[in-house]
Amino acid sequence: MERTTERLVARAADLGFDLAGVAAAGPAPGAERLRTWLAAGMHGTMGSMARTADLRADPRTVLPGCRSVVVVAMSYHTNRPASREALAGNPGTVWISRYAWGRDYHRVLKKRLVRLGRWLATEASGSDWRAFVDTGPVLEREWAERAGLGWIGKNGCLINRRLGSELFLGVLLTTAALEPTPPATDHCGRCTACLDACPADAFPRPGVVDARRCIAALTVEHRGPIAPELRPAIGRTVAGCDVCQEVCPWNRRAPADRHPEFAPAPHRYLPALETLEALDEEGWREWRRGSPLGRIPFESLERNLAIARENLERERGEAGASPR
Repeated sequence: MERTTERLVARAADLGFDLAGVAAAGPAPGAERLRTWLAAGMHGTMGSMARTADLRADPRTVLPGCRSVVVVAMSYHTNRPASREALAGNPGTVWISRYAWGRDYHRVLKKRLVRLGRWLATEASGSDWRAFVDTGPVLEREWAERAGLGWIGKNGCLINRRLGSELFLGVLLTTAALEPTPPATDHCGRCTACLDACPADAFPRPGVVDARRCIAALTVEHRGPIAPELRPAIGRTVAGCDVCQEVCPWNRRAPADRHPEFAPAPHRYLPALETLEALDEEGWREWRRGSPLGRIPFESLERNLAIARENLERERGEAGASPR
């Protein structure tokens, strides 16, 4: 099926994907690391990770007869200033992570991935498939590494030498027996920029993210209060966190603004804290419409805004106390 793989990669490019690769289905790479991570409680309150661990361990439990895992990626990298720089130059604003500036990537990638699955079902007659974009019981980054799209860096993100780490991933499980593409190799070297820059010290060791401390997990996935000792590290971030990717040398070299679908919507780039504080639940639903921010319920938004307000007032107090 080597020619089918070549045609599939070309078809994926025609559909607008930046990267595509294939891995042979079997026990998932990283399945044991997942179990160790869960046993240590590093998933925090993300109970679905524990509930779906057995499914994530092998795609053949998700799609019976699965023989190949197809992974695709689209870049959302932009040349906008880093979060710390942008916030410092714009008092009173808050940070929404880059992944949420444009259109909802789940819908953008899923639509194209379904078209790729239908194409493959025609090429490999009688084959079955299932498509997932970030919400299925699949270890996307591990399969992406196995399929050659990049390597999993010290910050836990998939990194591609040409496109960096700001990548949306999609996975197509198929019963078609496709020729695998070569796996990727690690190119982080001695660099520890991401580990050193994390405001919340969320990396107990390279490549391992403790979701109980990760700002992205706390502001998006975590439900309930956030420990007082972690609030200062969150700063004025209300959705996600980009710091460990912003400092990565591979992102500084990456081409930007490849897809208009992910161009920043003006109201989601550095919004005023007061603007978001004035929203009610219906207003929040309208404000986030068409974005991937639907994963943040209104109660979590209110919590995140309260922390941002607390940190903003502290910033102003410290600035006022500074010698002139």
